[in-house]
Amino acid sequence: MTSLQIVGRRSSHFTRIARIFAEELGLPYEVVPIYDMTAQDSSIYANNPALKLPILRSGEEVVFGTENICRALAGRAQKSVAVVWPEQLRGNVSRNAQELVWHCMSTQVQIVFGTAIAKLPADNLFFEKARLGYAGALGWLDAHVSDALNALPASRQLSMFEASLFCMIEHLHFRQTLPVEQYSNLEAFRKSFAERPSAQRTVYQFDVPPGKG
Repeated sequence: MTSLQIVGRRSSHFTRIARIFAEELGLPYEVVPIYDMTAQDSSIYANNPALKLPILRSGEEVVFGTENICRALAGRAQKSVAVVWPEQLRGNVSRNAQELVWHCMSTQVQIVFGTAIAKLPADNLFFEKARLGYAGALGWLDAHVSDALNALPASRQLSMFEASLFCMIEHLHFRQTLPVEQYSNLEAFRKSFAERPSAQRTVYQFDVPPGKG
């Protein structure tokens, strides 16, 4: 089997989703870190012209974006795993829940990159509105997460919703952009999913360039 490389960051929730899928699907892979997120050379991002991560690389083939990568991984898996994809969600609560998870993840990137990396003022209206919308989405998810989880097929082994929700909540603990402890239902889900071996093998950490550890 051609070796698989996930080009990204161990501190990235988007990268972690892809890693969790690889772990759950039993696919060996290597993480190729992107150390500098201010880099503007597409070759650093495995030639992704959007300068975004993660990227799945296998020989000369590349796949851009978390969901695309997870689907590509599922297509490569040697074992059968019952995966629930976003288009298989039924009902507005489930679909809205997935949409808000993606929103929260993108907002987290905007806030962290804008304030921590680009050093822009945290009290800028852009970030104030982003944090307000983030908190609103978390409140909605906390109120509806049980319904969204109960709507998933009992026969599933993995779902994009659960993997992305877990990575999003865990990232709030890792980056501490907003307080998350108050959302008891989300916290209960996080602690439950964290018991999975795939979650324990993909714990967030910062990638340190060689020679700087």
